[in-house]
Amino acid sequence: MFFSERRNTTRWIIIFISFSIISLILWNTYTFFQIFKNEERLKMNLWANAQKTLINADENTNLDLPLEILNNNTSVPVMLVMYGKIISSVNVPEQILEDKKKSTSYLNNLKGENEPIVIEYTPGKFQKLYYGNSELINKLKYYPIALLLIIFLFGALIYNYYKSTKMATQNKLWAGMAKETAHQIGTPLSSLIGWVEILKTEEIDPSITLEIEKDIERLQTITDRFSKIGSVPVLEPHDIISETWNTYEYLQSRFSKQVAFSYHAPKEPVYVMINPILHSWTIENLIKNAIDAMKGKGFLELKIEQDTNHVKINVKDSGSGISKKQFKTIFEPGFTTKKRGWGLGLSLTKRIVEEYHSGKIKVLHSEIGKGTTFQISLNKKV
Repeated sequence: MFFSERRNTTRWIIIFISFSIISLILWNTYTFFQIFKNEERLKMNLWANAQKTLINADENTNLDLPLEILNNNTSVPVMLVMYGKIISSVNVPEQILEDKKKSTSYLNNLKGENEPIVIEYTPGKFQKLYYGNSELINKLKYYPIALLLIIFLFGALIYNYYKSTKMATQNKLWAGMAKETAHQIGTPLSSLIGWVEILKTEEIDPSITLEIEKDIERLQTITDRFSKIGSVPVLEPHDIISETWNTYEYLQSRFSKQVAFSYHAPKEPVYVMINPILHSWTIENLIKNAIDAMKGKGFLELKIEQDTNHVKINVKDSGSGISKKQFKTIFEPGFTTKKRGWGLGLSLTKRIVEEYHSGKIKVLHSEIGKGTTFQISLNKKV
């Protein structure tokens, strides 16, 4: 317990430090962006003053410095406007200047990037200098977005790692518990088999020992199921019709007569690569889930259909139904609508169908108050 709490504390400290570093990087990026923006503003003011000097120059004016300032601007796009017309430009592509619509659109973009600098070259006469952001500023502007994207992806990777690690640990725990359960059941089961053999020698109704043997066989099947959890099952070609019928028939005889069972399937065998024990577990989970949904009273139909490549097993009940928003969550571990339940039945069923048998399971149809239909789809044996 102490180790777990200390590990959680360490994890939160690492997250806090990481968040602090990220915040510091973003703040420094924003600060640098503002510094560069201010420096470009100063540079453009110098450029405007140089332009003003050039306009008002006479034969005695030294133009070396103004010309040097004007010529040194090789990165910032500039447009000089007078009375609404563009009179000159710097660092603007020729193809834009040659097209009036494009040049007007480009000017509007510059107006949106920075406040213009007003040049009063003579009293009452003005030019407006519109300038855009340099390539460096534009790159720096998108840097925080790129950084946030990288952080998001990195966070998603860490989350996925922790989630997969947690799931792997849980899977190992459940697999260990399942195997231990199978081992614990095995000992009294062996004794029961011995006692049945003794009962056969006594003057007891054979039908009694026959029913006991059926239940013992069922317990052996359950033990075998648990022992297979966590290991890769062996898949072999089996007739899906007969395998499904065997489970259906067993369960039908052991539930209340208040449940009206119905079974429909093709008469000819249909071979599918399955593990019979795990497939039986799947059918049993769906039937028991359906009967629980009906609270032990209603109509249950199991129907097997096939097409060219697939076999589809539908289990339909007349229970309480499921809302559409729960169609996917019902297969998640721990999800249950029952007061007493672990929420593992449908999750385990999904794992058996999709991971072990490479099939699919879904809620085919459901209506609140009228019932639900689950569908399993398996590939036929080629």
